Amino acid sequence: MKKSSPAKQPPAEVTVPDNEVTVQQLNALLSNSSGFYSLPTQHFNEVFPRIYVGNAFVGQNLMRLQKLGVTHILNAAEGNSFMHVNTNADFYAGSGITYHGIQANDKPQFNLSNFFEEGADFIEKALAHNNSKGKVYVHCREGYSRSPTIVIAYLMLRHKLDARVAVATVRLKREIGPNDGFLRQLCQLNEKLAKEDIRCCLLTSLYLQVKDRHWIQPH
Repeated sequence: MKKSSPAKQPPAEVTVPDNEVTVQQLNALLSNSSGFYSLPTQHFNEVFPRIYVGNAFVGQNLMRLQKLGVTHILNAAEGNSFMHVNTNADFYAGSGITYHGIQANDKPQFNLSNFFEEGADFIEKALAHNNSKGKVYVHCREGYSRSPTIVIAYLMLRHKLDARVAVATVRLKREIGPNDGFLRQLCQLNEKLAKEDIRCCLLTSLYLQVKDRHWIQPH
């Protein structure tokens, strides 16, 4: 978790391809013009239509969640330690709120990318709930590192946003600061999705060429 402190000084400038995203680029989107990161000023924010990112305080407040109309909750910090949030499906029993937990640590070496697809699936199903009227509250302890990373991955996986656009989209609505390990994993996801898009385009082009060739051949 990044504190409200100056961003790291970048190394000597290195030219990278336009389609390659770096941790340095993502950090630049998260910090202000003076290189400082800001801590969240609100308990939660709607960062994308019907997707809320926030802290554990609201995540454990059933009345507040119901008032918001939240139908699903994703706890990206499930666990018993001080740095986790000790909730589960039983905690929300009878509230009408569907729960999903991810036992993630806010450490650069933690592989949160193992849960990107799982988190994206849950968010996608939550939004589709009740004829696409569902609302999902995604939280960790502070709503600053783990939970925004999961939402950013969702935007990349399901809305095909570039990592820079996805990060900027969430940052526009809430002060966030995923650790550098999580940012690196988002960069890797961006590279993976870009390669898949290229492969898809090549296969489509090949198919159309074969189809056209077959179409014009005399029978």
